Amino acid sequence: MKNKKNLKEISSYQYDLVLNGEELGSGSIRITDPSIQREVFSIMGMDNKKIEKDFGHLLSAYEYGAPSHGGIAIGLDRLCAILAGESNIREVIAFPTSGSGQTSVMDAPAEIDSDTLRELKLKP
Repeated sequence: MKNKKNLKEISSYQYDLVLNGEELGSGSIRITDPSIQREVFSIMGMDNKKIEKDFGHLLSAYEYGAPSHGGIAIGLDRLCAILAGESNIREVIAFPTSGSGQTSVMDAPAEIDSDTLRELKLKP
């Protein structure tokens, strides 16, 4: 990679597990070249101070020649939606986000007024 302005020079190995057009999982092979990884962090908008603070240990380890490694993760929520015959994974997620990004537990714990506490017999 010559410079961060030419993003076409960055490549990666990424893969998806798909069943009947539904993504069940995805994964990738990790970047183990510290100079390339540092450049990717820079492209993501991180300055050298943040890169060193958050990922310095990783980049330092890669200097010793970490082997290529990767993984894949199955999206259990997607698999459950398929098995349940649901077209939207929000139907099988315990606390799904709404279209506006809110969840039913977003502001938890929250103050409860004394009338509600008495009604629930949690406070005399």
